[in-house]
Amino acid sequence: METYSRRWFLGAGTTALVSAAGLTACGSGGSGGSDGTLTAFVYGDDAAKVQAKAVSRFNSSAAARETKGSLKLEKVPGAEYPAKLRTAMGSPNAPDVFFNWGGGSIKAYREAGQILDLTGTIAGDPVLKDGFLPSVLDAGALGGRKYGIPMRGMQPVVLFYNKTLFAEHGLKPPATWDQLLDNNARLKKAGITPFALGGADIWPELMWLEYLVDRIGGPEVFDRVKNGDPAGWGDPAVLKAARTVRELVDDGAFGKGFSSVAYTNGGAPAALAKGKAAMHLMGSWEYSTQLGKFPDFARKHLGWCAFPEFDGGAGDIRNVVGNPTNYWSVNTRTRNKDAALAFLRTCASDTYARELIANGDVPATAGADKLLDASPSPDFARFQYRMVREAPAFTLSWDQAVDPDAATPMLTEVNKLFVGKSSPERFVAALKELK
Repeated sequence: METYSRRWFLGAGTTALVSAAGLTACGSGGSGGSDGTLTAFVYGDDAAKVQAKAVSRFNSSAAARETKGSLKLEKVPGAEYPAKLRTAMGSPNAPDVFFNWGGGSIKAYREAGQILDLTGTIAGDPVLKDGFLPSVLDAGALGGRKYGIPMRGMQPVVLFYNKTLFAEHGLKPPATWDQLLDNNARLKKAGITPFALGGADIWPELMWLEYLVDRIGGPEVFDRVKNGDPAGWGDPAVLKAARTVRELVDDGAFGKGFSSVAYTNGGAPAALAKGKAAMHLMGSWEYSTQLGKFPDFARKHLGWCAFPEFDGGAGDIRNVVGNPTNYWSVNTRTRNKDAALAFLRTCASDTYARELIANGDVPATAGADKLLDASPSPDFARFQYRMVREAPAFTLSWDQAVDPDAATPMLTEVNKLFVGKSSPERFVAALKELK
């Protein structure tokens, strides 16, 4: 399962990318080795073993022979990945296929004409069109155009709760905002902090705004920003979400010391597991974090549900935010597009899905539900899969979806809002200035 340390890199690492001006391709040669071997860059963590097996399998397949192509996988250490990819993409030795996060992480490559538009290819290929959950395919897009194929597990943000505390106090998982506020009041009366929050890391705070903007205004609000319109931050839903956050903070929903609690050192997960907090809004990797740190709690007392609907809001309670997955994209300069696309098709296979599941991931492939009995955590895996499969929209985490240059300033404004150094109105005004 995904760990919190890697999640932090996903949120912050893309800021190492710079504008398209520095990505102009140089050299006259196309991508690919001199012998016709294509290169695939992948984020070099433990999960890369799944991609290594896929490359080996493809190289011995009929598809490789038919397209007269083969691939060589280059594992790039995680901390070096964004910078090394950027450097390589501006050289004659650019990778033919490369791992990315979609959204803002590929914007510069699109503007430099270095990433293949797969929209028509996907629409005309049943394997790619029908092989993946639609919300995940759409989540990696820019301006309605698709540039990537899902290649790792899904990571939706989930509302986790302590089942034992809920039972002791006669509470039910909140399906509406009024129910959430009622639960908060009853928990505080009992001396329990309603929500754990790793405010010292900032990105856990972002999850609250992501869901609130979706539930209040629908996914279209942030889509405007993602597609390059900073004026979208001025939508009334953003201001309403910011005011709602301040109401939660002022009401003590996160306790008094949340800004000094971190997720990355285990503080927030421990608060949930030890009964100091009743709920925790976090990415799906929270399950594996709890299983590793507090296995008895994870197996017996950890519950999960969707983020509640907001009364009068336009967003569907089935909508999801988070990290839809990671994507394979193709360099426009590849010497063998047919081989590159044939390799991408392998990501839709049951064989590939089984290997992801064995690694603790939940695949984004259509029909993967029938394979989830083999998951190390089948009940939670089924919940994740069903959640994403039924989602009308899956919004990519804002810090990954916006232009990389805007991610850090945005997170700074989020933190100022939570700790009371900015008002909701100033928060909106500051976001509208981001480019």
